[in-house]
Amino acid sequence: MLRLSLCFLALVLMFLGVVLCDAPLSIPPDNIDPKGYVAYRAKKPIVIDGKLDDEAWKDAPWSDEFQDIEGTSKPKPRYKTRMKMLWDDDYLYIAAEIEDPHVWATLKQHDSVIFQDNDFEVFLSPDGDSHNYAEMEMNAFNTTWDLLLTKPYKDGGKALNGWDVIGLKTGVHVNGTINDSRDRDKGWTVEIAWPMTGLKELSRVPVPPRDGDQWRINFSRVEWDINIVDGKYEKVKGKPENNWVWSPQGVIDMHRPERWGYVQFSTAAPGTIKFKPDAALPTKNALHRIYYAQREYYAKHQKYAASLEELGVKLPEGITQKPKFEITTNGYEIHLLQPGTPEKTWTITQDARIWASK
Repeated sequence: MLRLSLCFLALVLMFLGVVLCDAPLSIPPDNIDPKGYVAYRAKKPIVIDGKLDDEAWKDAPWSDEFQDIEGTSKPKPRYKTRMKMLWDDDYLYIAAEIEDPHVWATLKQHDSVIFQDNDFEVFLSPDGDSHNYAEMEMNAFNTTWDLLLTKPYKDGGKALNGWDVIGLKTGVHVNGTINDSRDRDKGWTVEIAWPMTGLKELSRVPVPPRDGDQWRINFSRVEWDINIVDGKYEKVKGKPENNWVWSPQGVIDMHRPERWGYVQFSTAAPGTIKFKPDAALPTKNALHRIYYAQREYYAKHQKYAASLEELGVKLPEGITQKPKFEITTNGYEIHLLQPGTPEKTWTITQDARIWASK
């Protein structure tokens, strides 16, 4: 999630109808490669109780440990977090192991603002176009918050809080005692079965996925610094939450879908397939570099630039084709050919939507 104050600001401005797409904002570095994970087919459906003891999970490798949301330039998280995934025609299965010596939670109402507690979060976009993506958060009480983002907050996106993942299954197991400060816990584990049927409305790619397909996904853990006062857990006043993620965003904002990692679906025998990096990533990074430069240019000139020369942007190494700018009365479309694939052109617009056409 965003830092708490920024997140509430975005929500307030959203309900006031204020569009943030031309406001200055931090620019994520495009030299942090998104992480990739190969998800194999589950041998049988998984019982969602949070315990991770189903035989099927043995076929799923653990991910790398989570890092600070900004990357390795920041201190390593003090507690370990990792995840794993499986899939079948009905569900995307997600498991997570969350180390925490003091497991606590307060929120029990569905669709509460769960990141006010320590939580685990999933961000998912099957087609990866940065629009119409899903977010789901859960705490150690197994209280959930699911919402649909029409587009990122920075681009004037709205959070559809009334949207629910129909058929979503979640489970939590606490390895210790929740809300008891007298002992030391090991942590909590979660299981999620995300229905494929609920993902079809978010995507222009096949759902369920095909062998080798890749979706954009990321995971975040919010961890608050706490004190124990009169035997109760209290958040340290004035300190923002810690944001620990699977694939670093480079900035303190989970709502930059272009920075998420990838899940690659496989029907092969578990452990036999390597993740294949996205060949289009340099082209996408180049377009996002132009997108951020256009935001800055618009803030100064109240119009969009019509060329790289006006923007003063250098494209990443390996991008030799010149992008085509189309400026409209309401925004722009910028097109860039993917190197080595003359039939594929990528397009980005002023609200960060990105897609490929042939």
